[in-house]
Amino acid sequence: MPPITDQEFDALSRYVYEMTGIVLPPDKAYLLESRMQPLMNAGGFANYHELHRAARADRSSELPRQIVDAITTNETFFFRDRKPFELLRHKIVPDLIDRRRRAGAVGRLPLRIWSAACSTGQEVYSIAMTLAELLPVRGYDIQIVGTDISSRALAAASYGQYNAFDVQRGLPEEMRRKYFLPGAAGTMRVRDELRAMVRFESINLLKPLGHLPSFDVIFCRNVAIYFSREDKVRLFANLARVLQADGALILGGSETLTGMESDFVSRSYLQGLYFQLRSSDGPAVQPAPAVEAPLRPMVVPPPLGKEPARPRSAPSSLS
Repeated sequence: MPPITDQEFDALSRYVYEMTGIVLPPDKAYLLESRMQPLMNAGGFANYHELHRAARADRSSELPRQIVDAITTNETFFFRDRKPFELLRHKIVPDLIDRRRRAGAVGRLPLRIWSAACSTGQEVYSIAMTLAELLPVRGYDIQIVGTDISSRALAAASYGQYNAFDVQRGLPEEMRRKYFLPGAAGTMRVRDELRAMVRFESINLLKPLGHLPSFDVIFCRNVAIYFSREDKVRLFANLARVLQADGALILGGSETLTGMESDFVSRSYLQGLYFQLRSSDGPAVQPAPAVEAPLRPMVVPPPLGKEPARPRSAPSSLS
């Protein structure tokens, strides 16, 4: 297979950008080659120009979906960089609950949390475990939304089944016993009580997000680093529109809003960093009190059918 030409790289990288917002500079040509190679072989394409042309002509959207799945980063692990989850448990959620109770909210207080680039689900379930350790879950109306642009990653996240290495990586034995059940062939499955707290959806973060509800907390980690400055501004403007006035935004450890005009200001707690809307400097806008209602039994998702194919492993960054 001949190496990708400059012209082919320019055309294919622009196509990737159109679909995902991911910017691939010329020094990432090797990455584009390696990620596209399986698709080249499977489709019998003689060169990258043929792959690009076929993707643009594919009315079924199957080949474009495969390209998105191949180029996006799917590798992650439970409680990756523990600081965000410590912030969630010891600062952000207790403060949210305290403000809402002082404002008169009663009953099953709603908590809405969004994992904006959830990959194969480890971050979503780490959030769910954090809340389960902190709160009497049945006493709150909790919804955790996980979104990603990769349909392959979302299928794995929704199924909630991981190999032993995935589960042991970042999870102590006590939490593995508490929140997972043995699965087939040495795998482990997230318990239905946790899965009932979450739902998954395919979303492009650079598109309008008007259909989404408002969130109390947004995790958007290690996403903006792949975007151009202009698209970062669009991204953070989109996130600001769906964040509660006193909510919190959590970014990746290497991400910052310094030097960028945005609606956010930084907050620090125990050497951790999160962001809030500038309007939160004044009196917080409180949501309407929740209606008092008897506790409902937790809804367990129906049993799933055939297990989706496990996603191929991918490097942890576009490097």
